[in-house]
Amino acid sequence: MGTRFLKSNIISSIPPKNIHPLSQLFCTSLTDHFPEKISHETPCIPSQSEVLDTLLSHREDPSSALVFFKQAERQRGFVKTVDVLCLVLQILASNPDTHEDAKYLLNNYVFGDSAPAANVFVGLLVESAERYGFELSDSRVFNYLLNSYVRANKITDAVECFRGMLEHGVVLWVPFVNMLLTAMVRRNMVDDARQVYDEMVQRRVYGDCYTLHVLMRLCLKEGRFEEAERYFGEAVGRGLKVDAAAYGIVIQAVCKGPNLKLACKLLKEMRELGWVPSEGTYVAVIGACVRHGNFKEALRLKDEMVGGGVPLNVVVATILIKGHCMRRDMSSALQLFHEVVEAGVTPNVAIFSVLIEWCCKIGRMEQADELYTKMKFMGLQPTVFIVNFLLKGFWKQNLLENAYGLLDEAVENGIASVATYNILLLWLCQLGKVNVACNLWDKMISNGITPSLVSYNHMILGHCKRGRLDDACNVMNDIIKSGLKPNVITYTILMDGSFRKGDSDHAFKVFDQMVAAGIVPTDYTFNTVINGLCKAGRASEAKDKLPIFINQDFIPTCMTYNCIIDGFVKEGAIDSAESAYREMCRSRISPNVITYTSLISGFCKSNRVDLALKMYDDMKNKGLELDITAYSTLIAGFCKMQDMENACKFFSELLEVGLTPNTIVYNSMISGFRNLNNMEAALSLHKEMTKNKIPCDLQIYTSLIGGLLKEGKLSFAIDLYSEMLSKGIEPDIFMYNVLINGLCSNGQLEKAGKILKEMNENNITPTVILYNTLIAGHFKEGNLQEAFRLHDEMLDKGLVPDDATYDIIVNGKLKRSYTPVGA
Repeated sequence: MGTRFLKSNIISSIPPKNIHPLSQLFCTSLTDHFPEKISHETPCIPSQSEVLDTLLSHREDPSSALVFFKQAERQRGFVKTVDVLCLVLQILASNPDTHEDAKYLLNNYVFGDSAPAANVFVGLLVESAERYGFELSDSRVFNYLLNSYVRANKITDAVECFRGMLEHGVVLWVPFVNMLLTAMVRRNMVDDARQVYDEMVQRRVYGDCYTLHVLMRLCLKEGRFEEAERYFGEAVGRGLKVDAAAYGIVIQAVCKGPNLKLACKLLKEMRELGWVPSEGTYVAVIGACVRHGNFKEALRLKDEMVGGGVPLNVVVATILIKGHCMRRDMSSALQLFHEVVEAGVTPNVAIFSVLIEWCCKIGRMEQADELYTKMKFMGLQPTVFIVNFLLKGFWKQNLLENAYGLLDEAVENGIASVATYNILLLWLCQLGKVNVACNLWDKMISNGITPSLVSYNHMILGHCKRGRLDDACNVMNDIIKSGLKPNVITYTILMDGSFRKGDSDHAFKVFDQMVAAGIVPTDYTFNTVINGLCKAGRASEAKDKLPIFINQDFIPTCMTYNCIIDGFVKEGAIDSAESAYREMCRSRISPNVITYTSLISGFCKSNRVDLALKMYDDMKNKGLELDITAYSTLIAGFCKMQDMENACKFFSELLEVGLTPNTIVYNSMISGFRNLNNMEAALSLHKEMTKNKIPCDLQIYTSLIGGLLKEGKLSFAIDLYSEMLSKGIEPDIFMYNVLINGLCSNGQLEKAGKILKEMNENNITPTVILYNTLIAGHFKEGNLQEAFRLHDEMLDKGLVPDDATYDIIVNGKLKRSYTPVGA
């Protein structure tokens, strides 16, 4: 573009009529201004040098030069080159009275379409200054030009102008450079702005405090918070006198990073310098304190802010309330909320949202509901997020009816979203209420809500949990019909459902379909396959697939190996479980409590207590704390081996570490003492359970009643049985066997008969063994008629007598080698 303009020495040698059009700015007749040189009879356009000479003659009188220039513009035939313009600008810029005229002339020129390239124009201005003796140190005209480009929104030209000024050593005016940087930041030219500043710095032009403001805001915009802090530190290090605004900006930047101590230090410096930090500055530091867990400092700064005359605002209140909530201190959060309201601060939706969310998280649904009601009473419209928080809270408390009511209200207010319905759909599917979920699905559609892929995934999960694979597959087809694409979660849920139903072949078919669809399996998918195989009793196959999956970028975790180890343990393959454990350790995957608990259980079941204790020692050495399940496994293993000494040792240790024995632990201990005929210890544990309000289950009552009957303590046994029934615990076939066998052994045939009648009333069919026990008892007492009646009753029930039955009828008694169930 710069080639369109010719230098004056070339122009002056060419007759005006032959001047190239692109070199002309405008042409006018100058006869009025050159009467002595131009004849009216023979018009003659003066040469370029004559025009320049005339302008130079007015050098000391810029106003006259400007008048001449303007009148000349109106004359036909006058040729104005860029040299003429440069000279006029230099003359006007040399006198304060005509500075505004220079600005006006430059603005008109830059806003036009005929301007040369910015760097060319700068070069011509420099050449003009040197030719006519203007000092480059007076860089006014150059800076005016820079400003004109910025005003004309020609930022690229402005940058070229800036670089041309640097190249020619023209002194930059920092305010105009600041305007350029600001314009660049506003237009998201952040990299270019940073480069412009770097070029300034290379020439030791660092700018002023406002430059610092622009640079730091640029860093904030890009998320380069440490860089903003660096700019501030460098400016202070150079001795720049920074202002309150600079402190405010750098504090904002520091608060975004990890250095809370520096943020507090800078805030303190502001106050020491006599400045009152702005509301926004306090908000930033208080928010950072809450995020970093220094809540005490956050509260102190709040008091400092209010004490300094900055009123408490809703943003600070929300931050502090959230801080209390994060510390699970809802009482303080609610108290602050009431203080804020009393102080005249009107709470907004954000404050209510924080309070309701956290009340729901910690299960204080009554307070959450009260806040929700208060919010509506104040005329604030609840958001869909608040509704969803409440629904999740109701889910935790199993308040399904409350959830239905809230959903209806949200639908009526038009704020229910697909996410709202998804919460309830998942809830119902987790409960196994798939039919109810289907009804809700229809309601969602009728209300104009389009199901998302998440909605479909929830329904597939619900059908899989009920074992309804066909329905789950139908939902998969519906996904495709709707135009959505099943994702890895969709396929994985369907695979898991197939494994749970025992259909491993279908699970792998789904896996192949997923891969064929171009969907890459995730670690969750691979773990589902491994867990599914292990649950199906195919732990060896799962372990064989592990290296294949690893080659597909699968990263095994502790959970992966736990599934394999537990699978081997349940199959009784304890050596394979131990081998998987060693492989896990070689892979540098740290075992957790679940790993050790599975191994301890396996070693106990295989009577390898020494290895179980070794696992226990390994846990202790690694600093792992045993949970109730681990202790329960150890105690059960020793009880089954009738090693009550070690069982009691771990029972005592369990209490010492602050854990509470559960029903499973007591069951093992009571069964262990009962098998050793130590009913005193067993009953003592039962008494302890009652005292600690730990519920007794049917298995515990069966052990206790069987032991008491074995010792002939009938009244105690009957009392325990009555206690069990009063708690709503219904006896099963094992309990009935224990009762009838014990009563028969103690000659209580009439009571045993009543128990048999009770079984029939409860639709529980007695076993052949149980009838054998009763028949043998009546033969022993000489009640042959009743013995044969029971035999006929057994046949009527479709039960087939065994060898023991015929032996009783022939010999009148059971063989000594025969042991009834429950004895």
